[in-house]
Amino acid sequence: MSRIEFFKYQGAGNDFIIIDNRDRQFNGDNISLIKKLCDRRFGIGGDGLMLLENHSDMDFTMRYFNADGREASMCGNGGRCIAAFAVHQGIIETPDNFTFMAVDGEHQASYNDGTVNLKMIDVDTISIQPNHTFLDTGSPHHVEFVDKIEQLDVYKLGKEVRYSEHYAPDGTNVNFVQFKDLNNIKVRTYERGVEDETLACGTGVVASAISAHLKKPEYNQFNIEVLGGNLKVTFDTENRQFKNIWLEGPATFVFKGSIEM
Repeated sequence: MSRIEFFKYQGAGNDFIIIDNRDRQFNGDNISLIKKLCDRRFGIGGDGLMLLENHSDMDFTMRYFNADGREASMCGNGGRCIAAFAVHQGIIETPDNFTFMAVDGEHQASYNDGTVNLKMIDVDTISIQPNHTFLDTGSPHHVEFVDKIEQLDVYKLGKEVRYSEHYAPDGTNVNFVQFKDLNNIKVRTYERGVEDETLACGTGVVASAISAHLKKPEYNQFNIEVLGGNLKVTFDTENRQFKNIWLEGPATFVFKGSIEM
């Protein structure tokens, strides 16, 4: 058996296992191992696992795996956490401006005293339905506006939408959003791949902020309260084309350790 060093990070309660895999010693194709490591009873525990690997032109490559062990679409809070990890490990020479590659393309980031600002992909296609919106912010998101968000059974309702025939076969992430006042919203998310409500979802709050703009077009910055803390989303928009989208919030080192595989 071999031992591997890991690091645990969290961003607004979204927690991740991060492994420096520039030497390619960890096998990202081992679904059962990744699932076991993410298990909160039999492993380290986390909403997902990330591998930091080399990239020929950028500072690094981010590979993200859901808690079910499968390589997944983009994770915004994961992107912010791996950016902080790269700074903490001395991989980044200019913390105020660096780039990395993820599954959905290139991302720009900056790090300042525990806060990471991450540029997300542009969004130019939004499905607007009577009761919800659907858009891809690096991951697919169904967004519903609700009242009394604290009383919602997010697990039950989110699961029903995630596995509905409408989103078959791949499913979707599901966000419930409530306006607090002005440009302040509260978001709760059922995450595909985790198959439960999480304390935060980066791509989900981006989708929620864009959807909130469609209801309040005078705002292009939203402050978002999630179960694990607070995040901020800003963007430029014209004719429902969203560019220069930034997700900002804390990215915190929790602990490090090693585990036998």
